[in-house]
Amino acid sequence: MSDQRADFRGRLRLIEKRHSGYARDGYTARLRSDGLIEVVQQPKVKSRISGRSLLLFIAAAFLFKGLLMASLGFDSYDERVAKLADGTQVEKAGAFLMQADPVSTLVAQKLGPLLP
Repeated sequence: MSDQRADFRGRLRLIEKRHSGYARDGYTARLRSDGLIEVVQQPKVKSRISGRSLLLFIAAAFLFKGLLMASLGFDSYDERVAKLADGTQVEKAGAFLMQADPVSTLVAQKLGPLLP
């Protein structure tokens, strides 16, 4: 009798292990109207932020920085970023993001002649 019980518990462990693997992979079981249990995989959750919108945001940030550089002038812009770097932690993070880089400098050079 003990061999049968050990065999039964081993089969139960195998079934529980398999079911936990299914749950981890996104599968769920549901009962259909005819009484049959059906195992289905849940649809993957898609991110609301697409790669295209992320690239557009980054391009807009470079354009904004370039516009600021062109309108304020390079020296004035650098002074303002240096002053921002002396502030709080949030201001230091802003100064790090707003520091001059080659892309925004190029944008500023192209936009400079267009601004009055």
